[in-house]
Amino acid sequence: MLPGAAEPSAFDVGPAWVPLPEAPRLTRTAEALLREITILDEHGERRTISIPAERPLTVFVDKRELVTLMTLGASPELLVVGYLCNQRLVNAVGDIESVTVDWDVGAAAVKTYAGIQDLERRTSRRVVTTGCGQGTVFGDMMELLDTVRLPDAQAARIGQSTLHGMLEVMRQRNSVHRKAGSVHGCALFRGAEMLTFVEDVGRHNAIDTIAGWMAVHGVGGADKLFYTTGRLTSEMVMKAAQMGVPIVVSRNGVTAMGHEMASRLGMTLFGRAANRHFLCYTGFERFDSEPEPHPPSVRLVAG
Repeated sequence: MLPGAAEPSAFDVGPAWVPLPEAPRLTRTAEALLREITILDEHGERRTISIPAERPLTVFVDKRELVTLMTLGASPELLVVGYLCNQRLVNAVGDIESVTVDWDVGAAAVKTYAGIQDLERRTSRRVVTTGCGQGTVFGDMMELLDTVRLPDAQAARIGQSTLHGMLEVMRQRNSVHRKAGSVHGCALFRGAEMLTFVEDVGRHNAIDTIAGWMAVHGVGGADKLFYTTGRLTSEMVMKAAQMGVPIVVSRNGVTAMGHEMASRLGMTLFGRAANRHFLCYTGFERFDSEPEPHPPSVRLVAG
């Protein structure tokens, strides 16, 4: 990090939230987010810059190795909880007794109350995904479609002014990405109010950390909006749906499979969203559009 510069926070929470009584015991082991290196630029000058401090975290469930996640380490305990929830390896956060992270050995030890039934069978099918920093999901995502229930279009909506408000909040953030690049950010909103924000080396880690925060604090997704800097692939759409969030906004675009899945689930997806620009890909029925006038055309006068 540059001398005298304050390190940004990669995990922010707005108001005070109290964990559920049944929430697991969690260590608090956030690591330094940035590392200084010396580079040589196009002018032949040496200078110091900051880069994200990516590190491996191997997850053990009841002393059995499950997966290694590449992470920034902003909130590793919530990342692990959210990963287990989004992979459907635990039915509820109360199934987990504790999550203990030890960076000296790069490991997260998860202790459950009753074990995970058929863990070997349930994790035998691995799908390599587009997820940077993770890259694997267990099982068949398409089989989960019938288990997801989202609120109807009248119960969960978004107006264009609210969307603009969200984008302005994100534009003003002093983030790791602004200082060092090479990370993705995700945020959970209620209207234009940001409830929590996470950055990590991969968008999947960021959404899993938010899922973990929601699970630990008993926060439902029906009246929430999800924001991500990453592209809307099938696995990102499914994770948002599993969190119960029906409206997703991305600074990036959407894939065909992500579009198909959102359409089947009745979700509303916005992409290419920055400043006052956006594209609504699916779920028009949830969107209260307030169309803006086209800019006046420029007429060229022959000289």
